[in-house]
Amino acid sequence: MTGGSLGLRLSGSCGSLQQQAQNGYFYLPRRSSKTVLIGYKEKERILPSSFRYVSRRKVGMLILIAFALLALMTGFFTVNKEDDFESSALRFDIRYLNESFALPLHPRTHKILICNGSTSRDAVLNASAVSHSSSAATILTNPCKDFAFPPPPPNRRPGPRPCPVCYVPVEQAIARMPKSPSPSPILHHLNYFSEENSLRTEPIGGSDFGGYPSLKQRNESFDIKESMTVHCGFVKGCRPGYQTGFDIDVADLELLGQFQEVIVASAIFGNYDLIQQPRNIGETARNNVPFFMFIDEETETFMKNSSILGSDKQVGLWRIIVVHNVPYTDSRRNGKVPKLLLHRLFPNTRYSIWIDGKLQLVVDPYQLLERFLWRQNATFAISRHYTRFDVFEEAEANKAGGKYDNTSIDYQIEFYKKEGLTHYTASKLPITSDVPEGCVIIREHIPITNLFSCLWFNEVDRFTSRDQLSFSTVRDKLIAKVNWGINMFLDCERRNFVIQAYHKDLLDQRAHMAVVRSRRRPPSSPPPPALIREKSPPKKVIVRRVKDKRPGSRRRRKVVPKTRENLFI
Repeated sequence: MTGGSLGLRLSGSCGSLQQQAQNGYFYLPRRSSKTVLIGYKEKERILPSSFRYVSRRKVGMLILIAFALLALMTGFFTVNKEDDFESSALRFDIRYLNESFALPLHPRTHKILICNGSTSRDAVLNASAVSHSSSAATILTNPCKDFAFPPPPPNRRPGPRPCPVCYVPVEQAIARMPKSPSPSPILHHLNYFSEENSLRTEPIGGSDFGGYPSLKQRNESFDIKESMTVHCGFVKGCRPGYQTGFDIDVADLELLGQFQEVIVASAIFGNYDLIQQPRNIGETARNNVPFFMFIDEETETFMKNSSILGSDKQVGLWRIIVVHNVPYTDSRRNGKVPKLLLHRLFPNTRYSIWIDGKLQLVVDPYQLLERFLWRQNATFAISRHYTRFDVFEEAEANKAGGKYDNTSIDYQIEFYKKEGLTHYTASKLPITSDVPEGCVIIREHIPITNLFSCLWFNEVDRFTSRDQLSFSTVRDKLIAKVNWGINMFLDCERRNFVIQAYHKDLLDQRAHMAVVRSRRRPPSSPPPPALIREKSPPKKVIVRRVKDKRPGSRRRRKVVPKTRENLFI
């Protein structure tokens, strides 16, 4: 089959003139002798133009063939299965974007893709980490070997307070950074589902952003295997933040995709908090640890109108990442996306520290990682709640505080009770609590911690956004299948390295009340003049006359002589 014949087949409208030109002749009707010369000249003009037209059609067909082959090859790579460490990380470029959206789909078609959830072992091992250059020259001593909690101060007020924490110097903390990733027990390859058009299969649970996994898929996701594929948000595409909901500018996505040893992340949605600047951050961390703050368009508008945010998107140490097309109407639920899915937004990062937007970090990130991960040989660390250890008590506290709809909280707790949720007792030791204080999360991005984060997010997406209620269920289901644990440190230790501020609405309310009180206070004026009372006539003073007593005078008693008569009176 020649190129010309292929072009004619693809065109679908060949026509008799094109077919005759392909065969090398034209059929011309007989004409009178008077018009033979004119017809001959017309034939000479028609032949070259016809061949030029056919040659142009061949070139056009070749171009169409090239585009068809390109679309075919692009569609061949829409299903991506790559392991966590053995495959190379995909750098963000326009080719990567086209992999998920190359083939147009019918609006009603439900097509499931499997997206890469890997980081690159070569990138992790060969990156020029700051720890590698300093570890050789640093003598690793342990200044915290003999550290013990001091006794509490006398007459201490009740309530949560910070307690002493022993941190090694920053240089030693950097030197203690592991040079290779921690082993991930059993699970080595983790991939994620992507669905062009998510279909709800059950009346309760799920979202267009997180998908609608069935209860069967949910239960299977707790069965740990060497290679797994799970729902983990961003179901509309393989590159989180690009046409998936929770959309991020392409330039910022490229920044998030760069390799980083350590990142610190936070978020403010719905203009709910005031940005807090970290303190006591060492020079090495300032140069090597980026601080990312995710905000929505509402918060961006406020920060621009307040002259806080400029064109460089830098506010102090924080690099601002503006999120468009947020997936939920609830700002707090939107905040769960970066809080629990940092491993998806930062696919080439080793360690991350999450702090809520109302918190101010006051300890160097390297010191936190050394204290709560590396010193404990842990890969996931979170503080426990300072007073509550039982999920049932936490649920009642959420209902009493109006944190969420009571009916939804009851439904979630009853669902977990049917799965075996019980009250926390000492029999669960060494697990020290079932309720976390989830405003700080310190983790290493390896497959098992990534899986825990995904499944925790899926529970939040299926039930209420109160992540304290679902934490222990996900944790207990995983540790029942794999030798892995979570470092739940004391809440007073958390309060040692973060300072908690009030939410913006409470600050605004307090400022408003101060103004109202100042308006209610009467203006200061000179005191009124004293009232002058009419003088009443003076009362007559009665003075009793008393005989003057002489200084030497003494009253004498009259003596009656004793007689016989007086004796009988």
